[in-house]
Amino acid sequence: MTIETETSRQFIKVPTPNFEPSERWRIMKNILAIGCAFMVNFTAFMGATNLQSSINADQSLGTFTLSAIYGSLLFSNIFLPALIISWLGCKWTMSVSIVAYMPFIASQFYPKFYTMIPAGLLVGLGGGPLWCAKCTYLTVAAEAYSTVSDIAADVLVTRFFGLFFMFYQMAQVWGNLISSAVLSNGIEYIVTNVTLNSSIVAETCGANFCGVSAENENPNLQPPPVEQIYLISGIYLSCMILACLIIAFAVDSLTRYDRNRARSVKGSSGFKLLAVTLKLLKEKNQLLILPIILFIGAEQAFLFADYNASFVSCAWGISNIGYVMICFGITNAIAALATGAVVKLTGRKPVMIFAFCLHLSLFIFMLHWKPTPDQGIIFFLLSGLWGVCDSIWLVQVNALSGILFPGQEEAAFSNFRLWESTGSVITYVYSPYLCIYTKLYLLIGILCAGMVGYGIIEWSGIQANRTIFNDKPDIELMSNRENS
Repeated sequence: MTIETETSRQFIKVPTPNFEPSERWRIMKNILAIGCAFMVNFTAFMGATNLQSSINADQSLGTFTLSAIYGSLLFSNIFLPALIISWLGCKWTMSVSIVAYMPFIASQFYPKFYTMIPAGLLVGLGGGPLWCAKCTYLTVAAEAYSTVSDIAADVLVTRFFGLFFMFYQMAQVWGNLISSAVLSNGIEYIVTNVTLNSSIVAETCGANFCGVSAENENPNLQPPPVEQIYLISGIYLSCMILACLIIAFAVDSLTRYDRNRARSVKGSSGFKLLAVTLKLLKEKNQLLILPIILFIGAEQAFLFADYNASFVSCAWGISNIGYVMICFGITNAIAALATGAVVKLTGRKPVMIFAFCLHLSLFIFMLHWKPTPDQGIIFFLLSGLWGVCDSIWLVQVNALSGILFPGQEEAAFSNFRLWESTGSVITYVYSPYLCIYTKLYLLIGILCAGMVGYGIIEWSGIQANRTIFNDKPDIELMSNRENS
């Protein structure tokens, strides 16, 4: 997130005190505690969001709740972090922000528009300060660690972020594993159900899916028993409480490493950043890269809401959503690491073309595929390949945003975050009103427009002749993965 980087840079300018060599272990304890807390918190959040379009499908309540989360996150990312951190400090900002996630889980016990929409808005408001405080803490801790070691601060920042996101990426696995284990428990299938499902899904699931209706009698679309939803929600709520306690009792205050940090935060930085961000929209390259950024937000929203509801849930059952999303999370993480090595050998353009062809092929396949319950391997294959594409888009477009605007990285990454979230919000908003085949055609159109814009940038030679990779874009990339 851009605002996190701006804030972090302000903090680095303040000299850190000297520490004994033994302080290294205490710093590592804090980093590991933060990583564990985020893993536990987002185990609950990711597991719950992946189920929203299926367990709260009535009147598209779950989908509208997700749009509320991302909509309020747009406001939160720009205006709240600096203000909240100046009041509470990084440690207590993280702890209080996790509390803001809890009503979203609690609302699953009584899912109504007047309970879930406000809870979703609260999640978005807490998300901006939470991630900004995390990035700030890791950056300042790296500065402190460098004073008691012979390792440069910029190298330590990268290592600390890498260690943190090793924990964070596992949240996708644990959260979906919990939901699938609970939903699979006690399910009794009989042969007639399998035959019935196979005949129904060929006509009503996949690209032909247009939402749940009274005429659609597919038993796979029936919400699970409320007891199972209550059990999942109880487990997730316990996870968030544990995450809050980990931050409160296992993490040192950041004033230990930077006593002047709070005074370096300017409450008006959000407005200044917004002005610079909007000003950058006058640049030709920024306009050319916007469609592909919108596509990143749109394709993530489609996967989490529409693919889970219209393909996995409709054709295979709600209990299998978690397993399929585990596959996505694992391939996404592996591909993100592998992409860096591949680009060093091939350059950026072949990798981007590969992602374009692969994602376009997935869309075309989904338009013609008739999913049935006995095609489980295809559900995993689609989500796995989607994870590869998503990681390439995130890595390369984030890096390109930094390359195109040297010296204006804050505004460039702010635009990335702004328009990525906008793509997600728009997709969630129109999701209840369009059939899947229409949404797939829209995604194809946005993807093609994005590649045209990227191609103009790449082949016109407008971008600066700089190296593709540096530490900062990698850090920015990682901070963006909270809303998938």
